Amino acid sequence: MALRRFALALLLSFSSFVLPPLCHAQVLYEISKGGARHKSYVLATNRFVDMAFIDTIPNVFKCFGKCHKVVTEFAMQDYEALAALRKAALLPDSVKLSNFYSESEYELINNSLRINLGMGLEQLCRMKPSYLTEMYRTELMKQWMQYDEQRSMVGFFESVAAERNMPVVGLDNIGETMYMLFDREPFHWQCKELLKVIEYPENEVRQERTLREMYRFGRLADMAFQVEGPDNTTSVSFSDYKVYCARNEQWVKRLKPILAEGGAFITLDAVFLGGDKGLLQLLRAAGYRVRPVNRTLKIKN
Repeated sequence: MALRRFALALLLSFSSFVLPPLCHAQVLYEISKGGARHKSYVLATNRFVDMAFIDTIPNVFKCFGKCHKVVTEFAMQDYEALAALRKAALLPDSVKLSNFYSESEYELINNSLRINLGMGLEQLCRMKPSYLTEMYRTELMKQWMQYDEQRSMVGFFESVAAERNMPVVGLDNIGETMYMLFDREPFHWQCKELLKVIEYPENEVRQERTLREMYRFGRLADMAFQVEGPDNTTSVSFSDYKVYCARNEQWVKRLKPILAEGGAFITLDAVFLGGDKGLLQLLRAAGYRVRPVNRTLKIKN
């Protein structure tokens, strides 16, 4: 284990790079026509990008100022919803995590969690593998990508909306949110993915670094392919992408009355937006005009 951690540190030190100069990336889009009385806007976000990046997006605050509601993946302001999510992360009493691993695999997971999270399976064995995977990945990004949850751009505009008493609308209900977080993969596959993340953490970090670089240049279609492509062996891969695409189709239907009213500021993870099956293209296919707000700016890429 010590050798693997050293190898990971060595790999990441060589793969570390100074992020490219901030540019006017096309991550802010205007939605109009399609029966909309007023324009709405969609901002692509990336969890691992600092909120300071928002200041580099021309016209983003101007567009936000024209809106009277924020739309996001799910609204987490409801404390009852948060309690339901915590409950959904628990395994049924009849399921024991140890039954799905060999003794050596179980011990490897236990040691890795204890070293990186400060808790082993003695404390965490009642949690679903998908929850443990996300906890472990988050800690990896904190260690190797300087990820700071308090500084993430995700959730920034929801917070501003709350301060201004603007409504925040979630595209998913609590049941759908729980499914996406904890049950979108079959249980046996969740177990395999947890072990894979423990064994090959460098793949997870490399993937998120690549996606972050693409995001900063506004390469949303490339981000979609990076996730769905055949070379992706991380815990968020093609099977997850298929679930995202199916959900995008539902989101278009749910967005129709919101877009008809107009004045919505939509913030969603960039991975959901780009590509042929991304939300932006599906909105165009549904009859909306979707174009970059800052389309007249030259992008140096």
